[in-house]
Formats: sequence, C-alpha cells, structure tokens
Amino acid sequence: MLATLPRPIVIAHRGASSRAPENTMAAFERALRDGAEGIELDAKLSRDGKVLIFHDATLSRTTDGHGKVSEKTAAELRELDAGSHFGPEFRGEKIPFLDEVLDTFAGKLLINIEFKGFRAQTAGLVDRVCDLVLRHGAQGSVLFSAFHPASLSRAARLLPEVPRGLLVAAGWLGAWARSFGFSFGDYSALHSHISDCSAQQVKRVHRLGRRLHVWVVNEPAVIGRLGNMGVDGIFTTDPAAALRVLGRAS
Repeated sequence: MLATLPRPIVIAHRGASSRAPENTMAAFERALRDGAEGIELDAKLSRDGKVLIFHDATLSRTTDGHGKVSEKTAAELRELDAGSHFGPEFRGEKIPFLDEVLDTFAGKLLINIEFKGFRAQTAGLVDRVCDLVLRHGAQGSVLFSAFHPASLSRAARLLPEVPRGLLVAAGWLGAWARSFGFSFGDYSALHSHISDCSAQQVKRVHRLGRRLHVWVVNEPAVIGRLGNMGVDGIFTTDPAAALRVLGRAS
C-alpha cells in the first residue's frame, strides 16, 4: 500500500486528533472521513499482554483514570472514558485495542503502528503486534515505526514484508540517526521532526533509496513548502486541512 499512495501521504497523527480525542476510534474514523491516506497510532501492552492504543505512560491526561497504563489489565483500561477530556460529545469513548483497529481499517488506510517505548518497554510488544497483523492478513496495510532500531529489527525478522520507518528525535538527540553515520538497520523511511527537515535532507534520504516522512505539521505554509520539497509523507493532526493545502481535498 505504501508505494501506491500519493506523495506526500497525509497521515493523521494519533488520528484526526485536532477534531477528535487522540488515539481513539473516533479520531481514526474522522481521519478516514476527512480523506487521510493513513493513520498513526501508538501501541503498547496492558498488564495482561493485550495490545492497546495509547500514547502516554500514565492515564490522567486523556482519560478519567490514574496510574500507569502498564499496571492496568485490558478489562480495567476498557472501563475508562477516553473522550470527555476532549469534549462532552465524546463522553464514553474507549481506549481502543489494535485488534479492533486492524479489523476496522485494514485495507482502507495505511496504518502506521509505532512501537511505543524503548528496549525494556517493548519486550514482547513487537511479537504480539506482528502476530495480530498476521492474523488479520494486514501486512499490506501496515507501516511499523519506532525510535529504537532493535524493535524494527525484530519486526523485520518476524514480518519482513512490512515496511519500517525509523523515528528520530529532534535536534542533537537525533543527529546520529539522521547522519546515517551508524548502522541503524534496514528500513524504508526516515521519520524526521519538522525542525530538522530541509531540501538537503530530502535529497540525501532519497539518494539512499529511502522515504522521508515528517512529523508533526499543521501550519498551511509549512505543509505547502514540504510538498514542494518533495517529502514523501506528512504527519498532521488535521488531515482535511493538509489535503486542502496540497490540492487533494475531496
């Protein structure tokens, strides 16, 4: 799916999270309605090993729960309200699990699954995500991404046909990864912060036969500039607005 989509691909960051609560089915459904070609989401494990979609380590910012996500069972997480913080019309929105996201959106959208966390936090996560993707036959709809190259290497061994994107931190923290001066494994795309994107970087990444996907961009002028630069993907919280700038609004 990745190679067949228009460039730049418009990927809804945590869903259309300017319009609906982030990382919820409502945000993913809104992204689909708004014409996004892809959605990005954060995968992590519940205490009992179910793959859920959630960004933070703790619950309080986006739900009515408290404490660490990793200390809650899937059933406990499912009881929480993940929508009211965004607006009363989303009251009762639940934390989704990867199984239902794949069941609903595979074949309709590119699904960028980020392995959330680093080595200790992703132990077992990659295996469980790959198992779900395989069970749903969703290999053609998925892009894996992670800040930790070991997670991508593990995914490559389990599902080599699924493309991978290396996430790099902004500024000096991500300088080594962006420089390609070290071995970060085989991957299809570099996922770079907007503050580090330049025409020179676009050319350099393309010379290496990789794609450049930029996060997170909402300003119309910047979206237009990135399109003219030739980036391959744009992560945005408002896909409808991005598509209007790019002249692809439905």
